[in-house]
Amino acid sequence: MKWQREPVLAPGSLALGQARRVSQGTIAEDTLRPREFFDERSGRDTARAWFDWKAKTLTMQYQGNKAVTPMRLDVTDDEAIAKYVASIGAVDILFNCAGWVHQGNILDCRVEDWDRSFTLNVRSQFVMVKHMLPKMIAAGGGVILNMSSVLGRFGVPGYTAYCASKHAVIGFTRALALELATRRITVNAICPGWVETAMAAQGMQAGASAMGVTREEFRTRALGAVPIGRMIEPEEVANLVKFLASPQAAAITGQAYNICGGQTMD
Repeated sequence: MKWQREPVLAPGSLALGQARRVSQGTIAEDTLRPREFFDERSGRDTARAWFDWKAKTLTMQYQGNKAVTPMRLDVTDDEAIAKYVASIGAVDILFNCAGWVHQGNILDCRVEDWDRSFTLNVRSQFVMVKHMLPKMIAAGGGVILNMSSVLGRFGVPGYTAYCASKHAVIGFTRALALELATRRITVNAICPGWVETAMAAQGMQAGASAMGVTREEFRTRALGAVPIGRMIEPEEVANLVKFLASPQAAAITGQAYNICGGQTMD
């Protein structure tokens, strides 16, 4: 199936216009208001991956290309999301990638931390889908991609809230895929392992402090559990996102894709 119109990229979610029927399009990447909630490299490199589709891009995570219009969106603000979606026209691809990591065992995890984890990692995806979906249905199809994690595949001590929220993303993705299959809308999740980002560096530092070792020692131990023995590059995640958003992936739905160097094979 070939695209017939220009795809939109706007501020942690991403929306691409007329994905199924486009040769060019508009992409929308929706990021959180506070900078601590998103990782710049992941959003930036995903935005860059769309450029060879000649997509008009609306984002706050990447600047330096004439196709980019800087924007800002707080995906915890339902009213702001509604106004934003109403302003962008047709939508075919939505990439929900905003998120937050709480570190600490269950005794350290406050109710506020638990709620924040689910608000950012799960609820924001639900709200974005609710508002974007009518545009996809009107367009005759689309793509929804939800960011999960390998910690949505297995548990890790000290990440209870994060693991629970990322498991929830996979469950949401699978059920939604079945609901939307007859509407020609595919829904998939992405489960990265250790990605070379500022967020991962902060996580390694926190883990090192908890274990009483240096950050370098923690990194060596962490990568010892990764068969390919290295971090995942943000560009590699972006390329997977781009493939799953393309017409070549039209028969793929309800799946959770690991990109973790073999860290898990579930």
